[in-house]
Formats: sequence, structure tokens, C-alpha cells
Amino acid sequence: MYLSRLALFAAALLASAPLFATDVTMAGGSVSFSTPDHWIGIMETQGDPEVRVFQVPDPSPTARNTLARVSVTVKQVGDLAGFQQYVAQSSTKAQGLPGYQPIRSVSNTGGPDDFLYTAREAGTAMAYVEHYWFRDGHAIQLRCLRPASTQAGVAWQAAFDRGCQAIATRLGK
Repeated sequence: MYLSRLALFAAALLASAPLFATDVTMAGGSVSFSTPDHWIGIMETQGDPEVRVFQVPDPSPTARNTLARVSVTVKQVGDLAGFQQYVAQSSTKAQGLPGYQPIRSVSNTGGPDDFLYTAREAGTAMAYVEHYWFRDGHAIQLRCLRPASTQAGVAWQAAFDRGCQAIATRLGK
């Protein structure tokens, strides 16, 4: 009886947590994280900046017009002033997106270098979450964007958000 309860608990725990299968290392090993196993690597650049982009498959008809994705960018900046300039440039670029609207409720972000906003892409409202860190002379940007509303439903949105947050947690260490 005890073992069956333990097995049931373990199965429930695994079902609620994202499974990670793809380990990613960037910036000569100084930046590392894992992505859920069903995310698809769609772009990778080397050099400065170094970028990795992952598509998060949306099983609904919404995906015909939009591409839910997560990107990690690592850029050499040298010092804190360079980092602040990088964040300011990225913020200015975001503000220039069609339909840009900041989201005032930032209760689930960790600090001043976290941004939540919506903007339009291919006529669809997209929800953006961006996190920035400065570490070892590098600016690290995590950008997660998904349709603000998708026919895939709230369970898919929650899974997307959990995957994004898991990467943010790892990058923030």
C-alpha cells in the first residue's frame, strides 16, 4: 500500500513538472540551461552575440499565424554600464513593436531587468516575458513569447510559462 502511494505521488510529481531533455551550453560554458524535450531548436548562432531559439509547438489552429518561441541571447558587454546600455537598447526596440503595451502587473518577476508586455505579430497579440542578467562580462537575455490567447487553452499556456520560468530560474543562478 505504501509503495503504491509512493508510486502514485512520484507519477503525479513527474506529470506536473516539465521534463528536460536538451541541455544547452553557451558562452564557452559559462551559460547553461535545459529545455523541455518537446521544444524544437530552430536557430543557433555562434560568435557575439550568441543566440539559441526554440519553437514551442502549439497544437492548435492558432499556430498557423504565430510561432510560440523562446530565445536566449548572450552578448559580451564588458561592464555594468555596457549591460545597462544593452537592456535599454532592447527595451527601446521592444517599444517599437506594433501594438506594444507594457503590462503593469509584474508581481511574478524578479527585478528591474524583467519586462512583461504585449505586441502584435502577424496580426496576433503576443505575450512577451523578458529577463536580463549580467554575469562574467556578458549580458544574458531570455525572451519568451507566445500568443496572448490561443486555442490550445490555458493548460498549454501554463506549460509554456513553466518552461520559460524554469529556464529563468536556471539562468538567474
